[in-house]
Amino acid sequence: MLSYLPIYIAAILEGEIYYSKVCADAVAGRLFWPVVLACGALGGATGDQLWFYVLRGRIHWLDRFPRLGRFRDRVIQHVHSSETGLVLVSRFLPGLRTAIPIACAYAGMHPAKFSVLNLVSAFAWAAAIMLFVKSGSTALNAFGLNEWWGPFVPAILVIVFFRWLSSRPAR
Repeated sequence: MLSYLPIYIAAILEGEIYYSKVCADAVAGRLFWPVVLACGALGGATGDQLWFYVLRGRIHWLDRFPRLGRFRDRVIQHVHSSETGLVLVSRFLPGLRTAIPIACAYAGMHPAKFSVLNLVSAFAWAAAIMLFVKSGSTALNAFGLNEWWGPFVPAILVIVFFRWLSSRPAR
């Protein structure tokens, strides 16, 4: 069972690369896939929740900086208006995986809600990667992400997220 510990630790620190490799090992029958999936999901959720719980109630020092402080109410309102969806998609947005838990902590999201939604998201993320690995190279073709622009999708999502977060909330 100790051979599965690196999967958990790598999912806390990094995410997709090592987890995709061990998913390939599981699909090939070298590892027990339910344990791989559980270790990846639990590690991913732990990484997100570390940011959330470490910064919860401690991040308002940012208000001391006038340029950042003036966005505080916007961030809080945006997070609270979309908190369920925001946490559920967070594991699927590599460039925002740290930013979303931090924004949720900054906005004062209820810890139990964050933890449950994040765990659901982590298991969906781990299962989706396992499915992509099992499906092979045709999986990216099905979503149109095999083109040259595919790697730019996460970068664009990061930019859009931060623009949305700092925009004026709709009334």
